[in-house]
Amino acid sequence: MKKVQVSKFARREFLKYSAAAATAGAMSQGFGSLAHAAGDPVNFYAWSAAVDQVKSHVAAFEASTGIKVSYGNNPWAQYREAAITKFVGNAPLDMLWVSDSWLPEWAEAGWIKPVDDFDFLMKYNSDAEKFCTDSMTYKGEQYGLTYYTDFMGFMCDEVTLNNAGIGKKPETWDDVTEQALKIKAKGASEYPVMLALAQESWLIEFMAAMVYSSGGSFTDGDGNALMHHKDDGAVKALQWIVDAVHKHKIVSPGCVEIGELTGLKAFASGNHAFALLPKYRMRMLNDPKQSQIAGRCKQILMPRGTGPKGSHATVGWMRFHGMTAYARADKQRAENAARLIEWFGGKADGEYKFQKILFTDIGAGFGVKPLFKDPEVRAAYSSYTDINVIEKQQGLARKKDVVTPWFGEWMETNGAAWQKAVLQQSSVEDALKASAEKWDELKKEYS
Repeated sequence: MKKVQVSKFARREFLKYSAAAATAGAMSQGFGSLAHAAGDPVNFYAWSAAVDQVKSHVAAFEASTGIKVSYGNNPWAQYREAAITKFVGNAPLDMLWVSDSWLPEWAEAGWIKPVDDFDFLMKYNSDAEKFCTDSMTYKGEQYGLTYYTDFMGFMCDEVTLNNAGIGKKPETWDDVTEQALKIKAKGASEYPVMLALAQESWLIEFMAAMVYSSGGSFTDGDGNALMHHKDDGAVKALQWIVDAVHKHKIVSPGCVEIGELTGLKAFASGNHAFALLPKYRMRMLNDPKQSQIAGRCKQILMPRGTGPKGSHATVGWMRFHGMTAYARADKQRAENAARLIEWFGGKADGEYKFQKILFTDIGAGFGVKPLFKDPEVRAAYSSYTDINVIEKQQGLARKKDVVTPWFGEWMETNGAAWQKAVLQQSSVEDALKASAEKWDELKKEYS
């Protein structure tokens, strides 16, 4: 099975990137030329985020262990393509940052390798959020330690609710409907609920948050399509959206053209009472320099769907420190790379230093539970949101159950199907049936 999948991937990716492989070393800042310099350093490749913090942490690692590190980076927009070019060109990479969405294809291509035979790395799983560990696991093997994590949150404008005489925040999606109708009736907002369902990279997170909270899933435990099932698929979530747009008119029919950033700005301008947005946006929403609803934006638990399967679950995503096949080919190089992974994704000198630095310096979410007890972290969170809600909601996050080598191809059909249902060009049932058929078709083709 695996050989077929890799060859399929190779046909699509190898030709695309092999022509550029010769310039792989030039595509990063300072990476590649030092690959075989004195001391045989660990080659660490990342996107250009928190560069100063990374350099400082690398220097501390070198001082603590005596192991040299060659660090290079590229902007996020070019990172994935540059990394694949390096893989194809056999450039020396040891440790690198990986998106959970890339794990299946990179693992199938043999570019990154599992790290679960390093016991000193696996011990951190007891502190990590389950969805983080799940998101780094493919076919039963774990591929790294967490770099950053976040989840889709549910926000409300407390003042708008209070002005409508609503004293209690919504617990269920039915509550959201009822409260939104009251707000609309008072003329406080034409479309009280902001949903951003444009065909962009954020779309699956918006969908998954609603599906999971309704008690559904896209796939079953064996990776087969489940989205078209009425009780445990995506039917309830999509039907709520369709009804919200057409029956209750509490969500704009233009939601299929609204991207996450546009929706964020509209919510920050006070145009809506409720919004589904990434959790990290809370800092901006409660910043008076950037938001007209600063000080009144509250995050609450994701509303749960009706029925016994409904829950406050949401979707989470993460990035991790992974190890390449190049590193695994040599025992000492793999050991050194694993130590660097621990220094960044686990503890450094007994503390989760790097994940804390990322949060306190740039607001990036962390995936290890003990940091919620850290006084500095609590103080930073409390300046703009309720850390107890954040901690509880993060503990209820789930990994995306559609991350596969064929995820991108499937989303073209799935996104279009959801949008057709929202525009009433298709029934909810027919839309999700088309999505399920495409999923099973691709699953069969890849396996």
